[in-house]
Amino acid sequence: MTDRHHLLVYGGTFAAVGDRGDISGVRGAGSPDGLFVRDARHLSRWQLTVDGAVPEVLVPVADGDAARCVLVPRGGRTEPPSCTVFREQAVGDGSFVESLRVVGNRPTPLTVRLALTVDADFTDQFELRSDHRTYAKTGVVRRRRILDDGVEFSYRRGEWRSLTTVTADPAPDGVEETGTGARRLVWTLELEPHGSAELTLRVMARPHGEKRALRVPSSPAALTAKLLAQEGEFVQGVAFPTGWPELAAACARGLADLASLQVPATGPDGEELRVPAAGAPWFLTLLGRDALLTSLFALPYRPAPAAATLLALAAAQATETGPESVAQPGKIVHEVRHGELAHFQQVPYGRYYGSVDATPLFLVLLGAYVEQTGDTALARRLEPHARAAVGWMLDHGGLTSRGYLVYRADRGGLANQNWKDSPGAICSADGSRPSGPVTAAGAQGYAYDALRRTASVARAAWQDETYAALLEQAAADLRDRFQRDFWMRERSFPALALDGEGRQVDALASDAGHLLWSGLLDKEYGELVGRRLLEPDFFSGWGVRTLAAGQPAYHPLSYHRGSVWPHDNALIALGLARYGLHDEARTVAHGLVDAATATGHRLPEVLAGYGRDTHAEPVPYPHACVRESRSAAAPLALLTAVGGA
Repeated sequence: MTDRHHLLVYGGTFAAVGDRGDISGVRGAGSPDGLFVRDARHLSRWQLTVDGAVPEVLVPVADGDAARCVLVPRGGRTEPPSCTVFREQAVGDGSFVESLRVVGNRPTPLTVRLALTVDADFTDQFELRSDHRTYAKTGVVRRRRILDDGVEFSYRRGEWRSLTTVTADPAPDGVEETGTGARRLVWTLELEPHGSAELTLRVMARPHGEKRALRVPSSPAALTAKLLAQEGEFVQGVAFPTGWPELAAACARGLADLASLQVPATGPDGEELRVPAAGAPWFLTLLGRDALLTSLFALPYRPAPAAATLLALAAAQATETGPESVAQPGKIVHEVRHGELAHFQQVPYGRYYGSVDATPLFLVLLGAYVEQTGDTALARRLEPHARAAVGWMLDHGGLTSRGYLVYRADRGGLANQNWKDSPGAICSADGSRPSGPVTAAGAQGYAYDALRRTASVARAAWQDETYAALLEQAAADLRDRFQRDFWMRERSFPALALDGEGRQVDALASDAGHLLWSGLLDKEYGELVGRRLLEPDFFSGWGVRTLAAGQPAYHPLSYHRGSVWPHDNALIALGLARYGLHDEARTVAHGLVDAATATGHRLPEVLAGYGRDTHAEPVPYPHACVRESRSAAAPLALLTAVGGA
C-alpha cells in the first residue's frame, strides 16, 4: 500500500481510503482505493468538499479498525477556519458507514455547504492491477437512480447484476449530476454560534449472487464495536508469554487481524463457514495454500479455522480435469474468485487449481488437526477427500511417474505454482530460469509430511493398516530420492528445484528451511542447513532472506529473490526447533518480533531484504499486503517454536 491508502477490513469487504477519508478512484497508483466486495469496486469515488473546496487535513486517517480524521476549510494565520469537520468511517459486511460532525468555530451564525461526490464503477479487481491487461466487456448497462435520501448505482452485463445504494440522514438538499457519471450530494447546514451538525452516510453493496438480507449498521461506532467484539473472541483464552511482551503483543495483534480476515465459504454439505482470507487489498478471498498455512500456525491456539478450512477446501476439491483451471481429480483449489471476470471466464481464477503444494498441505493440516484435537470424526467425514488428495499426488502430481511432485507453467495463470509463485522466483544462482517441468524442493517436503501424517490418520480414524503402511513406504522412498537428487555436496545445501531434465537449480534459497519443518532431511543434513540459514548472507537481522545475498539473482526489493517473508521465517523457526537448533530458532524469532514491534506489532506480508546492520529499521516492501493472514498467524508459530524465550 502507498502511504495515502488506509485499509478497513471486515470479512469479505474492505475499503481503502486516503488521508482525508476520500476515495479518488484513480487507476495505476500501485494499489486500489475504493469499497470492494467480492472482487468488485462498489465505491469508486467518495470525495468531500467544504464550501466548494477540498478541506485541509489537521489529523490524517491512521491505521485502525475505523478511519478517523479532522478536516478544516482552507484558511490562513490571520483568518482561522470557520468550522472543523470530524470524520469517522468503518466497514461492515457489504457495507460502509460514515459520520460527519461539523462544528462551528465562530460566535456568530454560520452557513456551511457540504458536498460529497460519489460514484460506483463496479470495476473488477483484476482490471486494477498494473499488469497492462485489458478485458472486453460488451453489453454493459449502467444506471443511476435518485432516491429521496441519496442515490442508487446499478450495473448489468448479461445475467450479471450489481448494486450500490448510498443514503444519508438527514437527506441531502439535492443530488447533482457532475457530467462524469458521478453524483454530488449537497447539504446547506445552518449552524448556531459555536453550534454543530451531524450527518450519517450509509452505503450498501449488493454484489452479484448476494441473496442474504443485509442491513447497514447505524453508525461507524456500532460497526467498530462489533469488530472489536470479534477480535476479543479470537484473542480470549490464548496464553501469551509473560516474559516476552513484544511477542505477546504481536500474537494479540495477529489474532485480531485474523478475526477481521475471516471470509464466507461453503462446506461439502452446503454449510456456511468462515475461513481465513489470504490478505488485503489484493487477496481478500480463499487461497488454499494461504488458508492452510494460516490454520496450521493457529492450530494449537485456535483450532476452529483449521476445521473450517479443511471443509471449505474439501467442498472445492477438483473431481475432473479442467485444462483452463489446471484442475485434476483430487487436487485442492489454489484460488477462489467471485468477480465478474471470473464469472465470464475472462480470468481462470473462479476456481483455479494452479498450485503444486495446496494438496499436500491439505493432508498435513488434516493430520495435524487430528493429532492436536483428537477429532477423528472430521477425519472420517473427509476420508474420501483425503484419499483423493493422496491419489492426486501419486498420479497427476507425479510422485509415481516422476518420483516427485512436478508442475508446469500455466500460460493463462501462474508460471510458478509453489509458494514462490512470481515468474522469476524459481531460478539458478545466476538468475536464469529452469526449462521444462519444475520440481520445487519445498513441495517435496510437504508431500513427505503429507504421506506420513495421512498414514497416522489412516490408522487412528480409518482403521486401514495396509494403506498406512503403503503411505509410509512411499514417504521413505521419497526421502531417499530427494537427498540423492537435490543435495548439492559442494555447497552442503539442497537445490531450490530440479529442471525438466533433472538438473539442479542451484540458487541458495530459504525453501530449504521448509524441508526442516517437514522433516525431510536427515539429522546431519538438517543441522547443516539450519546453521547455514543463519549466516549473514541469508539472515538480514529481521529474518531469513528468500534468496541469500551475494548471488547474481539476489535483489532486496524483489518479491521472492531476496525479500524477507514472515510466514516463510515462521516455518523456518518451527523447522529449526524440530531439528534441535533452538538457539537458531530464537534468533529468527527475535528478528521477526523486533520487526513487528517497529511496525505497530503487525507483520506485513513481506519486508525488503536490506540488512539490519545497514538500516536500523525494517524497510517495507512497496507492494505488500498490509493485512495478510499468514503473517498475522506467524507470531503464533514463533510462540510454538520457541515459547516465551
